[in-house]
Amino acid sequence: MNAKEMEFTRMVKENKGTIYTVCYMFSKDPAEVEDLFQEVLVNLWKGFEGFRGESGPGTWIWRVSLNTCISQERKSKRRPDTVPLTMDINLFEDNDSDSRQIRQLYSRISRLGPFDRAIVLLWLESMTYEEIGDIVGLSAKNISVRLVRIREELKKMSNKE
Repeated sequence: MNAKEMEFTRMVKENKGTIYTVCYMFSKDPAEVEDLFQEVLVNLWKGFEGFRGESGPGTWIWRVSLNTCISQERKSKRRPDTVPLTMDINLFEDNDSDSRQIRQLYSRISRLGPFDRAIVLLWLESMTYEEIGDIVGLSAKNISVRLVRIREELKKMSNKE
């Protein structure tokens, strides 16, 4: 393995949680999450040579991950619907109230548009408005305004349930 491959591998290992988090926000299907993860890795590798370090590696990985997942979601909307094969069993199903609330929140978030979903995801990762803005290409003030609007939209969703 050459130095470039070693550096890429190190960077991916350090940030794989970020990549999985983004992929999971765009799909709940484990196979699709894995596909998204692989697609993100391919795009990271393609762009690795051009990464100039103007932002931190983590910021760059967030941006590539979000852009990849958003692009894949747009492409999937153009494909005909398919019927997934299921085993009719969920080994990870928790039925306590905390788990139900978390699933309900993620369900609401998944109904947001891809850009708003990305902003919420970054906010849930405790990033500052400036960091979120760097990743999505908006000012911190715009992030603040968008988050207020997103919160209102999520509240409206809870009132409709």
